[in-house]
This record gives sequence, C-alpha cells and structure tokens, in this order.
Amino acid sequence: MIDIVNPNEDFDAVQFSKQARNRIAEIGTRGLIPFIVGGTGLYIKALLHGLFQSKPVDPQIRNRLRQEAEENGSGFLFERLKKMDPAAAGRIQPNDSYRIIRALETIESSGKTISEHHQNHGFADDPFNALKIGLQMDRQNLYQRIDNRVHLMIEAGLVAEVTKLLEMGYTAELKSMQSIGYRHVVGLLAGSLPWGECLRTLKRDTRRFAKRQFTWFGADQAISWQNPGQVKDIIHLVGKFIGY
Repeated sequence: MIDIVNPNEDFDAVQFSKQARNRIAEIGTRGLIPFIVGGTGLYIKALLHGLFQSKPVDPQIRNRLRQEAEENGSGFLFERLKKMDPAAAGRIQPNDSYRIIRALETIESSGKTISEHHQNHGFADDPFNALKIGLQMDRQNLYQRIDNRVHLMIEAGLVAEVTKLLEMGYTAELKSMQSIGYRHVVGLLAGSLPWGECLRTLKRDTRRFAKRQFTWFGADQAISWQNPGQVKDIIHLVGKFIGY
C-alpha cells in the first residue's frame, strides 16, 4: 500500500482499514502471511479492531468549517476543539486542519464527541489473530538516529520532491502537505522558515512524533517489545506464532 492515493485525495483510518483488509485477504489466498509495518497507531488499531461508522456528515457543516479554517487558521478551530473535546485535541496537532474539522463536524452532526464514539465502539471488531512486535531502544540513540534520518531525507531529495509537488499544483494547505517534513520544506520554500530553522524544527517535530508513538503503543499490553538487535528472539517469536 505505497503510492495508492494522490496528495490531494482525502484518506483516513477508515479507508486505510478497508483497503488494508482487502490486501490482507488477498495475501492470505496465496498462502502467505502479511506483515503490517508502521507507523500510525490509530490506523493500525482501526485495521485490527475497526472504527465506529458515523452517519454521513452534512456537506454544509464541513464546508463552513473549512471556510473558517481558511479565514482564521486551523489554530482557531483547534481552540474550539480543546473546549468541546479535550481528549481528541490531545491527540491532534494544532495545524492538522483535516482531523480538527473531522472532530468538530462529528460533534455538530451527531451531538457526541469523536472520543465518545470511539469509547462506545470500544474497538470491538476483532477479525485477526495478530502478533504485535514493537522495537525499542535507548531514547537518546533513537533521537540521534532521527536527526541522522532528517539529513538523509534532505540528501535523498526531499526539497526537490516538495518543489515538484507545489509546481504540480498541490497546495500547502492540503493534509498531505501538512505532514512532518513536507510542511517544513514548504515553509523553507515560502521563505518563512530559514534553512537552519527548517532542519531544527523538522528534527524536533519528528522526535515529538516518536514520543507520541511511545505513549500510544506503550498502552498496548499485547505488544512484545524487542531491541532491534534481538533478531534471533524476534525470529523465535514469529516462528512460535505461526507454528514453525
């Protein structure tokens, strides 16, 4: 599931879950065992345990919220969300207009917060027998690897990639262009973020994302945590799980 949507197409955890489940089923028909490698905790949870199915949102509500975001900035709506659904606001970045609007439109359409919907649903859908392996290492070593990765991304052509996307007409306001790395380079190209500050904030925000991943996955008691160097132990876990 690499390169499956265009940068200007909406894509969320529900769509990911549906498509990934189809791929898993197809892989299973070939007698193979799929590996899910990532990433974003909510997407993995949605894949393994489902998400609540909300009623279609009134387009007028969504369009109004989008207009408010364009006129006042995503931070304006984020402050509203913090008052209406603090739990959701704690999981969403202030500049993530897509998820902020999604949370607010859910409240206006259903009368319940998206956090309440998640709690009521309980992620009860459980179609898979899954082995969860998490990789952990010393925090300082991880952060050093993140810093090194940022430089590797730059060397591999991140600035040229973002430049090309902007030239193709994909605007900086798109959800995809607000992701880590892309929004930093957009700021650099727009002249609002000097080179040194671009690198500093890109490293900082990636470390913060890693910290949130630790918090999310740390609450999952089903994960077997391993050091990346424990290859034999990991192979043994997998072999035991699949019956080899």
